[in-house]
Amino acid sequence: MENMRSLLKMSMVVLFLGWIFIWIMISTNLFKSTWTPKLAKYLNTTYFGPQGINLVLLTVPMMFIAVLSCVYLHIQKKPTQTQRERKVKGKMGRVMMVMNPLGIVTATELTFSLLFVALLTWALSNYLYLSYHVSLHNHDNAKIWQAKFRAFGLRIGYVGHICWAFLFFPVTRASTILPLVGLTSESSIKYHIWLGHISNFLFLVHTVVFLIYWAMVNKLMETFAWNPTYVPNLAGTIAMVIGIAMWVTSLPFFRRKKFEIFFYTHQLYGLYIVFYVIHVGDSWFCMILPNIFLFFIDRYLRFLQSTKRSRLVSARILPSDNLELTFAKTPGLQYTPTSILFLHVPSISKLQWHPFTITSSSNLEKDTLSVVIRRQGSWTEKLYTHISSSLDSLEVSTEGPYGPNSFDLRYDSLILVSGGSGITPFISVIRELIFMSQNQSTKLPNVLLVCAFKHYHDLAFLDLIFPSDISVSDISRLNLRIEAYVTKEDKKPETTDDHRLLKTKWFKPQPLDSPISPVLGPNNLLWLGVVILSSFVMFLLLIAIVTRYYIYPVDRNTGKIYNFSYRALWDMFLGCVCIFVSSSIVFLWRKKQNKEGDKESKKQVQSVDFQTPTSSPGSWFSNQERELESVPYQSIVEATSVHFGSKPNLKKILFEAEGSEDVGVMVCGPRKMRHEVAKICSSGLAKNLHFEAISFNW
Repeated sequence: MENMRSLLKMSMVVLFLGWIFIWIMISTNLFKSTWTPKLAKYLNTTYFGPQGINLVLLTVPMMFIAVLSCVYLHIQKKPTQTQRERKVKGKMGRVMMVMNPLGIVTATELTFSLLFVALLTWALSNYLYLSYHVSLHNHDNAKIWQAKFRAFGLRIGYVGHICWAFLFFPVTRASTILPLVGLTSESSIKYHIWLGHISNFLFLVHTVVFLIYWAMVNKLMETFAWNPTYVPNLAGTIAMVIGIAMWVTSLPFFRRKKFEIFFYTHQLYGLYIVFYVIHVGDSWFCMILPNIFLFFIDRYLRFLQSTKRSRLVSARILPSDNLELTFAKTPGLQYTPTSILFLHVPSISKLQWHPFTITSSSNLEKDTLSVVIRRQGSWTEKLYTHISSSLDSLEVSTEGPYGPNSFDLRYDSLILVSGGSGITPFISVIRELIFMSQNQSTKLPNVLLVCAFKHYHDLAFLDLIFPSDISVSDISRLNLRIEAYVTKEDKKPETTDDHRLLKTKWFKPQPLDSPISPVLGPNNLLWLGVVILSSFVMFLLLIAIVTRYYIYPVDRNTGKIYNFSYRALWDMFLGCVCIFVSSSIVFLWRKKQNKEGDKESKKQVQSVDFQTPTSSPGSWFSNQERELESVPYQSIVEATSVHFGSKPNLKKILFEAEGSEDVGVMVCGPRKMRHEVAKICSSGLAKNLHFEAISFNW
């Protein structure tokens, strides 16, 4: 098995390096003048036409990497462990700088960012050299400087096209490419944002330059031209209008303050892709095809998963008016700590999906999955109203879970720093440690949870640390210390109102409810590989058939050039058909195979029973003199120190961990808190601190 993993890894590395090499060389005169004519003889055949070179060199390698990665991750998948032989992160994993608007940037991110900028600069310089010194196109009999100005705008567009080769990888939620480099879709959203800003800026320059050029040569109507045998300018204009709308509404103001405007405008991405591909043509589409193809496979599989109603078992309303929703799940559904789940409630919004942190552990809680929802914004406000009403059932659809392929807890000490609802991912971490503690040979890290809340009743979040049915023996080996800070109140309230106590609401099972399960059932990754491989092979076969027996005869027999836009439309249409057919067949086949298991799971769903905690933190610290009925909750009270009217001195807390050999530092909370912790860890004063930020700012 180890040999197979090594072989797969080596194959993927070779393919990736070859793919990057082509991107480096494609802008050079050597590639255009020497390599392209030779490659065209063998690759631009009657079966693939002018897209043959890009299809073979830039599409096939990345698609095969995607297939191989499914097998590799399936083999690699194993339970989280805490062996001492953990390889400590090297210098490349350390924080290099903390600054707005980039945020927290590690050495690895900085290195790859600089390399990517270098690639764009290299490409632009080569393209300009080709235009200015090898072959300057001047079809409009313009002045030389005007032709060069046009060439600059054209080549800027080429460079923006490179960004599109990577743009959709970060937003492919179930990606098998990102885990190969230690990323998840949630943690790499910022790369999608960066690439979006760069590409849209370059395309805007491209558009403005051409508008100015056409104005200078008195051909401004070219903006709306649709040439049947060459680049349709109108398609590019439409794409740019859509792109600007998406770009402006994705800025932080709209994304955080006007989320619905951002969300609905971003649903135009389909039209943006269609008109962009029509503008650049089928050959250039093949340069960026892998990330778009994989994104739409992921998107369609998510749609198939979301067609099922998920069984909502219960809801706990915390004293802080936040919610914990508990769903039924199949025992085979595995996920790692800090994972997220997307929720859709049709009675609130027909289109909106929102991500929430999972607080449960798939190893500790085999049949249930829980998420915590902070009451903030119109959607969550409506959800809270629904939950608080007299409804005894609620239709909810889910997508996910999504999270890291593996989660490293192999530290001597673990410091978890949270602000407000940022504590939620750490609840899943602690529960995972509880599961690991059941193995007596496993060495557990000492855990320090530093949590800051604005108000006293927010301490109710601590009630979620332990599952409701936990026993004292399950937590006997857990070395947990909690430092809680209430920043807006100077002292604890003298009394606790009854309405501030934790409340639990149970929901009746409905006939269409199903437990949350992997979209393709057990061995989900292997079957995802089958979907990717079969859909792509089908795409190649159909493209070859259409080109050879429909497009090529038109070019050969009529002496005309087949419509430029139709070629691109054929590629997009056949790609969508192949994804739809392959994904649907595999999904339905797996659904049929898992039908018996689903019946058993549904029977279990009908009889799911949970215990409600006998106390809640809302009363822990105001009535400590009374004897708590739950020994596990009593132990957490004893491990907790509450500080009023102050914020945690993070520098002091982190530097006090200097004595430990290997300290993992995780932070989730407001940006200011994340940046402060990152700066402390990157200061070099404590070299044993290994930093990781968890952010869910979409």
